Amino acid sequence: MNRTKLKLEMPLHLLLLPGLLFVIVFNYIPMLGIVMAFQKFIPARGFFDSDWAGLDNFRYVFSMPNIGQVIWNTVFIATMKIIAGLIVPISIALLLNELIHEKFKRWVQTLIYLPHFLSWVILGGILLDLLSPNDGIVNQFIKGIGMEPIYFLGDNKWFPITIILSDQWKEMGFSTIVYLAALTSINPSLYEAAKLDGANRIRQTWHITMPGIRPIIILMLTLSLGQALNAGFDQIFNLYSPSVYESGDILDTLVYRLGLVDAQYAVATAVGLFKSIVSFCLISVSYWMAYRFANYRIF
Repeated sequence: MNRTKLKLEMPLHLLLLPGLLFVIVFNYIPMLGIVMAFQKFIPARGFFDSDWAGLDNFRYVFSMPNIGQVIWNTVFIATMKIIAGLIVPISIALLLNELIHEKFKRWVQTLIYLPHFLSWVILGGILLDLLSPNDGIVNQFIKGIGMEPIYFLGDNKWFPITIILSDQWKEMGFSTIVYLAALTSINPSLYEAAKLDGANRIRQTWHITMPGIRPIIILMLTLSLGQALNAGFDQIFNLYSPSVYESGDILDTLVYRLGLVDAQYAVATAVGLFKSIVSFCLISVSYWMAYRFANYRIF
């Protein structure tokens, strides 16, 4: 019986092999490089002949004058993205749910989904043109109403706001899919009963729609806690410059500069390991909360 079952399931197991090999090669084998965080790593010597440094690299990292600001930037940008990533898609899903004209609804959905499928290399170039302080369309409008142009990507006050809003522009349409799917599971008879009781659309939304999608909101919120240190390397790397390091430099961009620009491989590994440990703890807590409050489990 077991051999027959194994024979029947063998094609499915073989289908897993390419994905399994990909994970092993690109996710697990590179973990051997963690040893660099505890060494005075010299590329010419490799892992086995480099001298051990203990926790010296971590002490060096936490003695850097800008490390506190970098951690704050990472947490602030990531947290604001998480909050906006809940409020904006939920609001759009509720508004789309109220549309009666199906063709117009599909057109709007398609329009807001499109930016998700573009890379930050492309969107970064678009934003550089749109937000240019000299001839960008946004600043042309600002100057047209009698205000001074704003250097969105070169001013430390505006850069984090620009990062958060542009991230929502890219991802809000795709995130809306989850909440639109949750809305379809609400029993339509509840709305009919509410109408008979005299409830308007606002009261129907507050007392029926929001409680109906509350479990998925809690689930998405708890799962997003594990991303509290992922502020978006691709986006910030394509948009930031030395003039906004004070408000835009995050742990991932710091690792990039330390490792690939300054060739301080051991120090960069120490920063990356610190981030990974904190992220692992946050992910563990988020999955526990997802199970506790939303009854969500992986297995």
